[in-house]
Amino acid sequence: MGRDRMWVAAPWVPAGIYGTVICAATLASSGVEPAGRVAATVLVTLLVYWLAERYAELLGLAARGDGRPSVTRAEVLGVLTAGWAMIQASITPLLVLLLARLAGASNETALDAAVAYTVLLLVVLGWLAARSAGLTGWLRWAATAFSGVLGLVVVALKVALH
Repeated sequence: MGRDRMWVAAPWVPAGIYGTVICAATLASSGVEPAGRVAATVLVTLLVYWLAERYAELLGLAARGDGRPSVTRAEVLGVLTAGWAMIQASITPLLVLLLARLAGASNETALDAAVAYTVLLLVVLGWLAARSAGLTGWLRWAATAFSGVLGLVVVALKVALH
């Protein structure tokens, strides 16, 4: 698999989409908190989700019932790295948030820019996931649109909360 397609290979894309949705929802629900506090909240929230998901995955491996007493170090590292895209996916939306704020945008405008960016990122990730899955034609467009709809639901949440 080529270097340019490494990130879009399973399980990276699902974790990236999941992390982007969590990031967007946390951004949307944050109100008008200072950008630094919002960024910290997003990172802590994502870390908690990542730890919970990875812990559940490790428990699933330990309970596989094949007679082995424990999960190997290689399996632990594999599980931990497989979900890391959940955290990585939040980096660019947080950069948009912080850079917009540093450029003089208000907290509200910086948050709006970051949420808008996450919608765009979800569309791109949906397209990449669909392409990686070998989908073509209307199925690729439907998968891409669904990712975008997830982002729009987050926008609706932001509007409803604020």
